Amino acid sequence: MKADLCVRNHSPEVISATGNVLCVSCVRQVERHLRTLPGLHRESLHQVSPTARGTNPTRVSGSRRRDHLNISVIDARSRVLAVLESWSDVVAEKAGVAVPGRSVPELARFLAQHLQWFASVPPGADFADELESLVAEVRGTIDPGPGGAGALVRACVVDGCGGTISVSPGSGGAVGASSIGCSSGHSWEMPEWLELRQLMERQRKGVRA
Repeated sequence: MKADLCVRNHSPEVISATGNVLCVSCVRQVERHLRTLPGLHRESLHQVSPTARGTNPTRVSGSRRRDHLNISVIDARSRVLAVLESWSDVVAEKAGVAVPGRSVPELARFLAQHLQWFASVPPGADFADELESLVAEVRGTIDPGPGGAGALVRACVVDGCGGTISVSPGSGGAVGASSIGCSSGHSWEMPEWLELRQLMERQRKGVRA
């Protein structure tokens, strides 16, 4: 009799229960990721605006600007919540239950309670892959390490402007303590940063399409 192998290409791992699509290693990994994500999500909050960290205020030479909005962290945090909400809604619909809350810890606990369901349905592999990607992404924003990605350059969102907006994944790319600007002189104050990010994302999707 031919054994069923893990759909996530863990070739040595054999599915432990008839009808399951995830191997034991996958289920354990998903469980670890669901335990880890709330803490990573909480820790990443300190990176949105690094002024929250109590580093030595006398350090000047070689220090990173600490008054920047880190857009890459905002993106990662938003994706964590969106992915967990989306999968929680799927489970709630299939199981006929209500999602108990919409915070990252509540969603992670809810999903962890339905691990056996994920192990037994084809979308479980996609769920495991997405969690693995989220954990790696959030960890990368907290501790990018050497060799991280360089500045992300986008065309200015102002119609007819040929300038560019440079956003550093590590520092947010702000040109001043309270504004982000393009190379042609357009600028956006702190309350407008999230709206600017949404405009940049729509622009990116438009170019890709």
